[in-house]
Amino acid sequence: MTWENFYLTTFLVGFLLSAVSFFAGALRLPHFHAHAHGHGFGKAGGKGGVSPFNYGTIAAFLCWFGGTGYLLERHSNVWAYLALLISMMSGIGGAALIFWCLWKLNKHEQPLDPADYDMIGVLGKVASPIRPGGTGELIYSRAGSRRCAAARSEDGTEIARDSEVVVTRFEKGIVYVRRWDELNGEKL
Repeated sequence: MTWENFYLTTFLVGFLLSAVSFFAGALRLPHFHAHAHGHGFGKAGGKGGVSPFNYGTIAAFLCWFGGTGYLLERHSNVWAYLALLISMMSGIGGAALIFWCLWKLNKHEQPLDPADYDMIGVLGKVASPIRPGGTGELIYSRAGSRRCAAARSEDGTEIARDSEVVVTRFEKGIVYVRRWDELNGEKL
């Protein structure tokens, strides 16, 4: 096998891996992944980041390495070992570019905590009055943003607009609330 054939084969393998990855994502085909628990493999520093050795970076390395090597062997008179060195640097550069993009996309991700989405105990204000036995609207703050939800009174009584309430129950997208001053021990 000549260097030219080696580089062309490497490029085609890298391009095929990239194409399979692209179409598998676009068509939502099942995928595979591996875990090595307790060793930090697959995670940058073991803290939940992106590993520099992943499917995308390996495919990018093979593409850039093979493509650069093929072009150098086919269209230049560069010494074979210098072409190998230049191809390796090109492959590392391509892999580093993909790794940097993945790292930027993944930088702010955090694992989801179910407690952050538990509605029971949330304090909010009634935006649209809750009529006796009816439904109103609750505005509350969660994760730094204002949100709203359909609200009903826990005991079926009327709750006026701008009343502070606490969520006691959450069912089928509707929060059931009680006045904060009732729960706090104060009387109206």
